[in-house]
Amino acid sequence: MREARPDKTRPHTLAPLSLSVHGGIRLDSTQALRTPLVMSNSYQLPEDPSEISWSATSPGLYTRNSGLNQVALEEKLAALDGGEAAVALASGVAALHAVFFTHVRAGDHVVVGDITYEATWRLWTELLPGRYGIEATFVDTTDEAAVRGAMRPNTRLVCIEAIANPTTTITDVAAIARVVHENDAILMVDSTFSPPPFYRPLADGADLVVHSLSKYINGHGDAMGGAVIGSHALIEPIKADAMVDVGGIISPFNAWQIQRGSVTLPLRLRQQFDSAQAIAERLAADERVEYVYYPGLPGHPQHELAVRQFGGEGFGGTIAFAVRGTPDTQNRFVSELRLITSGFSLGHDDSLIVHVGTEGGRVAAYPEEFRRFGHLRLSVGIEDRADLLADIVAALDRTFAEG
Repeated sequence: MREARPDKTRPHTLAPLSLSVHGGIRLDSTQALRTPLVMSNSYQLPEDPSEISWSATSPGLYTRNSGLNQVALEEKLAALDGGEAAVALASGVAALHAVFFTHVRAGDHVVVGDITYEATWRLWTELLPGRYGIEATFVDTTDEAAVRGAMRPNTRLVCIEAIANPTTTITDVAAIARVVHENDAILMVDSTFSPPPFYRPLADGADLVVHSLSKYINGHGDAMGGAVIGSHALIEPIKADAMVDVGGIISPFNAWQIQRGSVTLPLRLRQQFDSAQAIAERLAADERVEYVYYPGLPGHPQHELAVRQFGGEGFGGTIAFAVRGTPDTQNRFVSELRLITSGFSLGHDDSLIVHVGTEGGRVAAYPEEFRRFGHLRLSVGIEDRADLLADIVAALDRTFAEG
């Protein structure tokens, strides 16, 4: 519970809107009100550097070991997610790999959600098992019994997504956390689709939270980064191993950009989530649309869980759907959009849509409709809601004008 008097020097006293503005601000000798961009890769050492550890992870030595802008961003991220510590890295995939590289060893076993981000899928189906002999079992993480049945004595890590990419499947984080901890393993939650302050998996028992900072937290499509948040005991080894000695460090400029972008995070999420709900409802009511998967719709398979887990604060900004027809029809619909952009990423200020086909190994775990039609992944931006709805309806009208 927050203290009665807010104090920007103590992040835990601040509400999310205030924390997004003031978290991670480091005043320097200029007394500038924003943490300055420090592009140096090296820092001046003290007169007697003989006691310095060349692998220290605090700033003031070498930017690969931690730079000023990285540390400022980490302080904000840890506070936003309710963690003790954070590490910021070059990308979301670098953050995922950092967890796997640091906390799993040859001979260990890992449980992974069967609907997961493509890089996570490939890391655990090809790269890590093939090179290091680490075995992974993919399971439906909406089924607590299936997760429990997949656990082994050598299970070290369980990897899930709070809102799964791309099907918007919801996993009960608290329930899975209990199973994982009964087996003395680590629970990692990829929360890229569900950033703070919307959702904080650590509060529901997760041990580590991963974000692609390139998405919602930066929010402007102009910087790459990833982060892991958790306890000091779990984050410090990631800094020492995957950051310092593997070197996937975030650049000072990207850290500065993301720190700046994150200031408006709660405001952007409110607009994106409200618009996504309205768009999902409109799509679901249109007979030209084959299916819509969005946790805010009562027909979503985990709608009740989403209400309970996310506390009624919204249901995310990403919608998966398909229009009636072939893959060519999906592409024609996308080409008819005039406001929404065909683009690969998500969580930006501008709305992005991409048509994803039915190829690839991970597709086998998708719902039947996804396997038959492919899907359109729509990431809703902060544009005017009426404009977005009008663009979608007009694109549907043009797509089906001859049908």
